[in-house]
Amino acid sequence: MFKIAVLVSGNGTNLQAIIDHYLNNPDIKISLVISNKADAYALKRASLANIPTMVISKKDFPNQSDEILKQVKANNIDLIVLAGYLSILSGSIINEYKNKIINIHPSLIPAFCGPGMYGHHVHEAVIKSGVRYSGCTVHFVNGGVDSGPIILQQAVDVFYTDTPDSVAAKILVYEHKLLVKTIDLIANNKVIVHDNNRVEIKK
Repeated sequence: MFKIAVLVSGNGTNLQAIIDHYLNNPDIKISLVISNKADAYALKRASLANIPTMVISKKDFPNQSDEILKQVKANNIDLIVLAGYLSILSGSIINEYKNKIINIHPSLIPAFCGPGMYGHHVHEAVIKSGVRYSGCTVHFVNGGVDSGPIILQQAVDVFYTDTPDSVAAKILVYEHKLLVKTIDLIANNKVIVHDNNRVEIKK
């Protein structure tokens, strides 16, 4: 059994996509959902699916990343999935779960990423820039912000009639698909990170 923990902060639509995909999967299980916010609707989604939940906030746990590490190790987690998680992991968890933490970002990294680039801020910057394409990226998490090895990306067209909301809606469809595809690949040992941080996807 390949066990995953999903970290969330908000509504949890990406979490819902993961739940729906693995609900009756005998080989891959969502063992734990952790939020940094007690009022995150994602926690309700997890509870409705009978998935154990925890709230680990900086207010209650100054060493937030260390507490998350403690909990994922206690639950024998194989992969940590950041699905709209708006807090930065740091410290021992990055090393102990090297290439075992993935994040979904709503742009084509390295464009529109880094500190301050999250959620709607990304799509507003995309529209303001006038680029013709945006998209989403699933990458491994390292010590930086949106700087880990890129696993999968999906581009979408950006038209002059688009708004931040319409771009967000187009990208969200692919976020759901890319996340579960990445989890499947990793669970089946098809993702290899080479020394130069380039990712190989095995056939």
